[in-house]
Amino acid sequence: MKNILTILTIMLLFTSCGDDKKNTVENALESNNLETIRKKRAELVDEQQVLHDKIKVLDEKISELDTTKNVPLITTFKAQPEAFNHVLELQGNVTTKNLMILKPEYNGILTNVYVKEGQRVSKGQTLGKIDDGGLSQQLAQQQIQSDLAKTTFERQKRLWDQKIGSEIQFLQAKSTYEGQSEAVNQIKQQIAKTVIKAPFSGTIDNIITEQGSVVAAGQTQLMQIVNLDDMYIEAEVPERYVNAVTKGKAVEVNFPVLGKTITSKVRQTSSVINPSNRTFKAEVAIPNKDKIIKPNLTARLKINDYTNENAVLIPQSIISENAEGEQYVYVVKDKNDKNQGTATRVVIKTGRTQGDQIEVLEGIENNAELIQEGARSVKDGQTVEVLTIDNRQND
Repeated sequence: MKNILTILTIMLLFTSCGDDKKNTVENALESNNLETIRKKRAELVDEQQVLHDKIKVLDEKISELDTTKNVPLITTFKAQPEAFNHVLELQGNVTTKNLMILKPEYNGILTNVYVKEGQRVSKGQTLGKIDDGGLSQQLAQQQIQSDLAKTTFERQKRLWDQKIGSEIQFLQAKSTYEGQSEAVNQIKQQIAKTVIKAPFSGTIDNIITEQGSVVAAGQTQLMQIVNLDDMYIEAEVPERYVNAVTKGKAVEVNFPVLGKTITSKVRQTSSVINPSNRTFKAEVAIPNKDKIIKPNLTARLKINDYTNENAVLIPQSIISENAEGEQYVYVVKDKNDKNQGTATRVVIKTGRTQGDQIEVLEGIENNAELIQEGARSVKDGQTVEVLTIDNRQND
């Protein structure tokens, strides 16, 4: 509107004296006199300056009276300190140290399997039996010889205690008895290897080798046993968090597949950094009373690695960056009773982020009024009008 009034004013002034000026200019040109032409030009320049001054006065009055001038409409929020808990998000897998595939210690035929899949067993319970290949008969024969050696040794000992007989006879009887006893123990140890026992209490998850199959020591997989009581999550943590992720840290654990979230703590961290990926391992204990959490289940971890009780948080969407790489936002200052103020650019220093929120370390004072909606379109020093003020930044 300002420009339209200016143009109309100029047109009216020129219309009122246009004919005289045209004729005067034409007469000056027709005179073909340099002095006359210069004089006429000077007169027109003076008239132009007078018009310019009058137009300027009119523009100032129009600006004062015009209530429809184009002022950007914005929304703001007030920066207020609040608690900021930054979390490190990791992914881990559920595992347990009580998960084992049992293998035989003896070569032979698997003659008996005493358990079924899904059966609960106790530590030391017999799960299966391998044919001993005649070791039981050897043990019986060896036991007879051992009993004879024992009787002989006891008689020689009584005689020796009474100072009867030679020392060599006593020592030979003792040596024979000890040798026979050791032989019996060795056969018993061999026979014990033919019995498969549960290394810990748990559940038989899978019977791999059926009864009657030939098995090889240390190679054939017999069955899998698992205990779901002592479960934990193992995650790899980047080395830069070595001081933040420590034993006892609170952890929020989410199982996407189960739709379940629990709270736990870091129970152990590795003392060694893996040189190949620059990470260290962290273990998070998992209570599993209902037994729905299984080994190799994927879990998402949130570990609190930083806390600021008086942080100033703002949305990342209102931050801009200049050519020097400095981050800045706009605050409203000198606001009048019409909710109009001046947009002022403020350079800030930021810290950690969480979602769309970012921590401001320097540049913003408490209760400063920051521009939110319209922050990308205003200019430094521009007059703006505030529509709404929110004491909390929007997520």
